[in-house]
Amino acid sequence: MPTLLVVHHSPTPGTRRLTDAAVAGAGDDAIGGVGVRVRAALDADAHDVRAADGYVLVTPANFGYMSGALKHFFDTVFTDVGGALSDDGSADGAAGGTAGRPYGLLVRGRYDVTGAVRSVEPIVGALGWRRSAEVVGVLGEVGPAHDEAAYELGATIAALVSTT
Repeated sequence: MPTLLVVHHSPTPGTRRLTDAAVAGAGDDAIGGVGVRVRAALDADAHDVRAADGYVLVTPANFGYMSGALKHFFDTVFTDVGGALSDDGSADGAAGGTAGRPYGLLVRGRYDVTGAVRSVEPIVGALGWRRSAEVVGVLGEVGPAHDEAAYELGATIAALVSTT
């Protein structure tokens, strides 16, 4: 059965609400046939990543960067799952063991999410993952439209995984 891995750092009620909406979307009955594994960023490991066919990443924007927990996740799994850098330090994810797998990104911030998005993209690029949905960036309080966007993100990536 194809598997979607949701890796999140959800330290606030709003970010947790978005994570829950993405997980609900990934488990939508219309998709079917996809296992959804939810792991806190500090608990996820290389086995979780290798066992998954796609990924949804959720992080708050902290001081213009992804959360330290999500960065720790990447630091912990990077080489074990085939992340690669060229000799000049640029991303070389084409040869990675998880290369080509779809991912989606959800970022919540109070004032700006640009830096957090920018901090995630080179790492997933070096892993060779393929962004398969628009980034969901949420500023301020979480409302129904944000819940819907998070739900759609989870459903989109799960639907892509279901065809693998």
